Amino acid sequence: QVQLGESGGGLVQAGDSLRLSCAASGRTFTSYAMAWFRQAPGKEREFVAAISSSGGGTRYSDSVKGRFTISRDNAKNTVYLQMNSLKPEDTAVYYCAARWSGVVAYTGGYNYWGQGTQVTVSS
Repeated sequence: QVQLGESGGGLVQAGDSLRLSCAASGRTFTSYAMAWFRQAPGKEREFVAAISSSGGGTRYSDSVKGRFTISRDNAKNTVYLQMNSLKPEDTAVYYCAARWSGVVAYTGGYNYWGQGTQVTVSS
């Protein structure tokens, strides 16, 4: 089992950058694929990015491709989401998620979730 805790959210202006972190507990972090999802008010939770257990494979939603970068530091049990060129439509609560096995891009594929961190982008 793994517990997840996000940090790094905040209020920024359009065009700014922000880096989210997700710290994971447990000794088997390197066995988990990790992902970031987000949920805006009144909308369903949507996939943002994912990274394989080794870090060798990544996947992004079309809406963030080229602007966001997911990475992980297995020595620190941490996954990151570097967000550049932020837009007001990126405003949402961002959630970290983990699953045992490979990368998938749907919420039901992930077994463990953090509490989320708010990102607000003003125009």
